[in-house]
Amino acid sequence: MNQLSILIIDDEEAQLNSLKSFLSRREYDVFTATNGKLGFGIVQKQLIDLVLTDYRMPDWNGLVVLRKIKEFNPEIDVVVITAFGNIEDAVEIMKAGAYDYLSKPIDLDELENLIKRVKEKRQLIVENQLLKEQLREKFKFDAIVSQSGQMETVLNDAARVASSKASVLIRGESGTGKELIARAIHFTSPRKDQPFVVVNVAALSENLIESELFGHEKGSFTGANQQRIGRFEQANNGTLFIDEVGEIPPQAQVKLLRAIQFGQIERLGGAKTIDVDVRIIAATHRDLEGMIRNGEFREDLYYRLNVVPIWIPPLRQRKTDISALADHFIQKYVKENQKEIRGITREALDQLMKFDYPGNVRELENLIERAVVFCRSEYIDKSDLPEQLQIIGSDSILDATRLDEGYEEKMQAFEKRMIEEALKRSQGNQSAAARLLGITERHLRSRLERLGMK
Repeated sequence: MNQLSILIIDDEEAQLNSLKSFLSRREYDVFTATNGKLGFGIVQKQLIDLVLTDYRMPDWNGLVVLRKIKEFNPEIDVVVITAFGNIEDAVEIMKAGAYDYLSKPIDLDELENLIKRVKEKRQLIVENQLLKEQLREKFKFDAIVSQSGQMETVLNDAARVASSKASVLIRGESGTGKELIARAIHFTSPRKDQPFVVVNVAALSENLIESELFGHEKGSFTGANQQRIGRFEQANNGTLFIDEVGEIPPQAQVKLLRAIQFGQIERLGGAKTIDVDVRIIAATHRDLEGMIRNGEFREDLYYRLNVVPIWIPPLRQRKTDISALADHFIQKYVKENQKEIRGITREALDQLMKFDYPGNVRELENLIERAVVFCRSEYIDKSDLPEQLQIIGSDSILDATRLDEGYEEKMQAFEKRMIEEALKRSQGNQSAAARLLGITERHLRSRLERLGMK
């Protein structure tokens, strides 16, 4: 971005050469064309940042050139030069997407300032893109794809709590993205340059959980052949993310409470107290309140963890996110598998919208990865989706979370399905079907007639 690539379009050669000379002396990469069609051909072949085009030209005037270029590549800045200073022309030029317009005779200082503004704007765009890439790489924000109000609330809450030292308890079903939210909180916090350490309690055997969290001294138990620091020490001055905290056994819960409350730990088999400064983010899909009532989880630990609760809704409750997530995963796996897939058909997306996703975002990602692998055309179609998704479509009206059809239609559909099932079980015998449904045969015949069922 040190210099711009500039195209000048003007049918007056004297003006063309004068501008070219002025810009070339300032070491811009300058292209020229004597009419709009030639200029548009250069735009199609060369990398052009800025176009300076005359307004009054034969064939294509400046407005036509502007519209053609913006249609081809909206990122190219276009400045229209006019000798007439007509306010109506100027308004039309700006409405068509011009960066600015200049009046003839051209004030070279004004032109230089205009080009400087274009450079600064484009430099800012580049810097923003680089910053976004760095954020995506470091903080993995690209994986938090959403457009639903529910997830906006989650992200807003996460952003607001990030700057504090408060413990956060992230609740939600498996596969909803609890770790992604935890990472976002850490990497936008004052601790972002310190360690972010993850421990998944569910992946550990009960007798290893304490060692994993607090470390151990050599000889503290069978197989402890050397000293080992735990996750708390690894996360010192940073953040410790304890995933599936509801799986921690009672004895380890006591030590975890002490570590949070006093900022002190002891390694297994050790007598030395070690001070630690760790911000705790915990996550669980378990009903901790029910576990407290059953004596399975300490109430005092619960209140230490649950200073700021964040609940991530399951995907079936935020189906407006499905389209954006599907596009994101398609791009991801198209790149990984080097496929030439441009998107997904409306029919296939409709099938995705009808599914409830017990595995949440993780399950949607797996479905899209499979579809990308199986797809043999430019667009993922229904046939590329698993069979269970293709079957679901006909039952969408029975899905209580989909309200498109309305109350009466859904209730009638449900009633028809019940009657069909009763008749099927009774092999078409209406008396027997009525008994199964707990209604009279007369009532059944009345409902069959009203619902248009033969």
